[in-house]
Amino acid sequence: MDGKEIQVSRIYRFSGESKLKAFADVSLAGIIIKGFSIVDGSQGLFVSMPRHQGKDGKWYNTVYPTTKELKTQLCEAVLTAYKE
Repeated sequence: MDGKEIQVSRIYRFSGESKLKAFADVSLAGIIIKGFSIVDGSQGLFVSMPRHQGKDGKWYNTVYPTTKELKTQLCEAVLTAYKE
């Protein structure tokens, strides 16, 4: 899969001093995946996969890229769109 198939369809930016900077929706092979988070961590901006909170109060990822390369492509696409 090449990076051209990954497109950020929406960015929801937040203002203020929160570590959460934005949410993003990504189009991948004709499917929209909602809920990527852009977070300002201790080592800079990073992308968190979409997740939900379980009944036990813990957070669980709902999207799992099958390869490290795909995860890198997703994260780079989201961060590039955020910085534009």
